[in-house]
This record gives sequence, C-alpha cells and structure tokens, in this order.
Amino acid sequence: MTPPPAPNVDPMPLPPPEPDFEACCGNGCSPCIFDLHDLAMDDYRQKLRAWRERHPEAS
Repeated sequence: MTPPPAPNVDPMPLPPPEPDFEACCGNGCSPCIFDLHDLAMDDYRQKLRAWRERHPEAS
C-alpha cells in the first residue's frame, strides 16, 4: 500500500475573483471595488512571479 501524496506546500497562486459589474454602485467611491481588484491583481502578479522563480519547471 502506498502512502497518500503529500499536500502541495507551495501551490501556485490564483488570481483574485473579478468583481461583478453590477456590484459597483457607480458613485465614484474611493476606493472603488475595481480599484481594489486592480491592487489585488498587482499583488497576485508579484506572488505569481515569485512562485515561477521558485518553480522554473512549471513555466
């Protein structure tokens, strides 16, 4: 009997969910949900870049 595979301790980061256009109130909020999503995407891209450096075989 083989042991179960070990959990991946360094999974590839996933992009943040895109906000629903209907969730925006259209009142020019600061920050807008789309601004927050842009910041989350910047963070995701940085984490993905670092992950790819640690896992060159995945690129």
